[in-house]
Amino acid sequence: MHADRLPQLPPVPGIEPGPDTVVPPHPAHINRELSTLAFNRRVLALASDMRVPLLERLRFLCIVGSNLDEFFEIRVAGLKEQLRENAPGFGMPVQDAKALLAQIGTEVRALIADQYRVLNDEVLPALERSGVRLIRRSAWTQAQRAWVADYFASEVRPLLTPIGLDPAHPFPQVVNKSLNFVVELSGSDAFGRETSIAILRAPRVLPRVIRMPGHGDNGRHDFLLLSSIIHTHIAALFPGREVIADSQFRVTRDADLWIDEEEVKNLRQALQGELSHRHFGRAVRLELPEGCPKQLADFLLRHFELAPDDLYHCNGPVNIMRLEALIDQVDIGALKYAPFRPGLPARLPATVDVLVAMRQRDILLHHPYQSFEPVVEFIRKAAQDPDVLAIKQTVYRTGVNSALMEALVDAARQGKEVTVVVELMARFDEETNIDWAERLEQAGAQVVYGIFGLKTHAKLVLITRREADARGRPRLVSYAHLGTGNYHPRTTRLYTDFGLLTADPGICADVAEVFLHITSLARANRLRHMLLAPFTMQSRVIAMIRREARHARNGRPSGIRAKMNALVDDGVIQALYAASRAGVPIDLIIRGACALRPGVPGLSETIRVRSILGRFLEHHRVWRFENDGAPSVWLSSADWMGRNLFKRIEVAFPVRDPELAQRVVTEGLDIYLRDTEGAWELGADGTWTKVQAAHGAASFSAQVDLMARLSGGNDGEVQAVELPPYLRRVH
Repeated sequence: MHADRLPQLPPVPGIEPGPDTVVPPHPAHINRELSTLAFNRRVLALASDMRVPLLERLRFLCIVGSNLDEFFEIRVAGLKEQLRENAPGFGMPVQDAKALLAQIGTEVRALIADQYRVLNDEVLPALERSGVRLIRRSAWTQAQRAWVADYFASEVRPLLTPIGLDPAHPFPQVVNKSLNFVVELSGSDAFGRETSIAILRAPRVLPRVIRMPGHGDNGRHDFLLLSSIIHTHIAALFPGREVIADSQFRVTRDADLWIDEEEVKNLRQALQGELSHRHFGRAVRLELPEGCPKQLADFLLRHFELAPDDLYHCNGPVNIMRLEALIDQVDIGALKYAPFRPGLPARLPATVDVLVAMRQRDILLHHPYQSFEPVVEFIRKAAQDPDVLAIKQTVYRTGVNSALMEALVDAARQGKEVTVVVELMARFDEETNIDWAERLEQAGAQVVYGIFGLKTHAKLVLITRREADARGRPRLVSYAHLGTGNYHPRTTRLYTDFGLLTADPGICADVAEVFLHITSLARANRLRHMLLAPFTMQSRVIAMIRREARHARNGRPSGIRAKMNALVDDGVIQALYAASRAGVPIDLIIRGACALRPGVPGLSETIRVRSILGRFLEHHRVWRFENDGAPSVWLSSADWMGRNLFKRIEVAFPVRDPELAQRVVTEGLDIYLRDTEGAWELGADGTWTKVQAAHGAASFSAQVDLMARLSGGNDGEVQAVELPPYLRRVH
């Protein structure tokens, strides 16, 4: 898109425009990949935390495994591809890229070793003491062995298809992250040939965690792994031959999708054709149990064209994420987080129609502490209201079962003008989004797929309704929802996010312009309040940071507090460094990867970075700029990352209601700066240190406090959080 077609915001007094370019990371920055692994270290610490319920500790172990899978599927796969093409990203020298890959391997091996140590030495023994056992083969009783033999014969063996390798039986396709077995056999096959290797795939239709009979009787909950059952009876699949050695194995493949923009005529059709290839991309990692014989490991490495450095040993099941199925089958309340009931804000009593409430004042929702149901009801009411003429919504992630999407389908069937921007390239949700796109089109909705090459990550809904003005004349009125998180029923219960329901004409007009821009591909008119990536967001963020630096140099009040998932954009980081040198106090709450180095004398000594981890995944993006005593508070769908600022359609919007702005600052920033239970602080050397409560003081959890304040209650009880003196850092 040409520069002269980019929409521009009107100039804001006191803000200097900054460059809107992508530049290579500063060599002093913390490496993004290593910072991501450090984040998983912090997740693993939750699995070791004895204050966390036992089954939740097991869940955190599974989360580490899932995170590492995606890390290899995307980040490591991308780095390997760059090395194959001899062109590492951002002009990194090839030797540095190779050294980084080696360092990643070292860090991951240490992380995996600790992951299985926590599983085997801490979590599983503690669960057994609580009546939940994952029984190893060596500990099976005679009765259990008999039951396993019956289960294998009746439920497993009929579904197994071992493949003996020979020229007519080549190595079968191995699906990404699937459970498989490699078997070494002695002697000749039934046809007198020396075929020594067979491959066996574990059926995907079978559960990986199987409960024993009498589950729950006498307080016992006993489980077996499917891999153990197959191991025990694998010789029965090869009558007349001896099994010399066997091992389970798991291959992780490159899962990124590649679509040629110049060749694509229909993105949905092209993506449907590409999705099947994800399961069979280039192999990037081989996982084997520690006891796997070397000859089998070498054979698998050769077949998958992997180097020895691509082999990762596991002291336990190679598909550790499957243990999450055990969690779902145990109903011992003491071993899980206590349930809680999301509340409603004081501005939206349960008896008041959401549209009526929005006409009176803006409504702020803080998920998961406050229910997502008002957003669903917002769409549902619009679908049923005969005076609502049009509904527009962006969809990034929404889930297979979604009451909100069903409401959109219903609205389309009723003949309303329904336009849905479905992001087909939302990683690992592509198939679900394609299904919803087809259902919406069949119902009569207009479905567009955003702008090719720019993922539509903004979270927006716009409703247009015919109403009478003060003189009784009909007019069109808009209502909007803007959020920091996805329209997904599951994540709204697990992720912390803010959502704003508003009838503010200025904000609604900006939302309408964004939809017009996405669907028509025409030049957008000036947005009067919101920021839009990839056009204005990075430059405006940098400009606001520079404004704080100028205030600090002039002795005026300055300060920056911001919370997000990741901070890696070099332009923003350099602006923050410059602001720090000017004396601006900066507090950053970054959940995951952070490339900025805080606390470096002469560079970033006024910057502090902390990370909060706990029961919920911290997901909101909140910015507060002191602005010479007239603070501006923003919510956004975007992290300060290059992909968000330049490769996605993202929005940031101001919280214009002073009362709600104070709520955002109190609940989204200040309370997290007080946390001493789930908080970690980043040092100048790139290491993270767990925050400890002051001697004699009780630890404080932001998430627990917010549950107490907001869950099942209302925000009328929420007061501004009093920060300790060392956090009241206004220049």
